[in-house]
Amino acid sequence: MSFWKTLKPAQTAPKPTAVELSSDRATVSLTWSDGRSTGVTARALRVACPCAGCVDEWSGKRTLDPTTVPADTVITTVSPVGNYALCFTFGDGHATGLYVFDLLRALSEGSTTRA
Repeated sequence: MSFWKTLKPAQTAPKPTAVELSSDRATVSLTWSDGRSTGVTARALRVACPCAGCVDEWSGKRTLDPTTVPADTVITTVSPVGNYALCFTFGDGHATGLYVFDLLRALSEGSTTRA
């Protein structure tokens, strides 16, 4: 047997197969390729925004103060970014965070709001 045949293929991480906004636009429900369903609030997504305006690029320190994000934060649009991320536009106009699928899965599994 060759060396290459002994290597196990890497498991592919789950990807969203469906993304739905609640009627009040305050919650995102996600269905994943592994069959799991999760959910996350718009506020939780906004607080965890990974963009350079919310996280210092050099230190990785979060610069967004979570207390400045209102409890009634909503999502106005959801857009795919390639085959690896989603971009959300929030009610405050913020739209620069790219939520890679691994981050989105972690946030939605850690949220108290489940689909």
